[in-house]
Amino acid sequence: MNETLKSADIGLIQQIIPHRYPFLMVDRVVDITSDDAGTGIKNVTMNEPQFTGHFPNQPVFPGVLMVEAMAQTAAVIVGVNNDLAGKEFGVYFMALDGVKFRRMVTPGDSLHMHIEKLRGGGKVWKFKGRAVVGDELACEAEFTAMMDLPK
Repeated sequence: MNETLKSADIGLIQQIIPHRYPFLMVDRVVDITSDDAGTGIKNVTMNEPQFTGHFPNQPVFPGVLMVEAMAQTAAVIVGVNNDLAGKEFGVYFMALDGVKFRRMVTPGDSLHMHIEKLRGGGKVWKFKGRAVVGDELACEAEFTAMMDLPK
């Protein structure tokens, strides 16, 4: 059976998660599957405020923002699959495990966050994420979040 893959553009993303400039870290989510997996896309540009201090002479996208981008992607995936656009729900980090940074991400890079659900459906969800640029791994992590989904 071929599953129809779903996607979320920036308009839908903003209907699902509350993040806004300068803390919205995902531009689009594609290939969303019914088993809560998908790929977030973050196009990194020099116009972002973190580059004024990280670092002025060699701009590097902060690793913690890569992890945040993966978490935002996971929340969008869950939001799309649970029809949460326009509905308020809470998502809160609980734990990060096995976080590793493998490659610097710099302006001009397109960061793709590949997310898969490891456990979910209740209040506590666990995901595995891999952030890549091209075919190079930039960051990987497992993360746990509490999700307060509307009934």
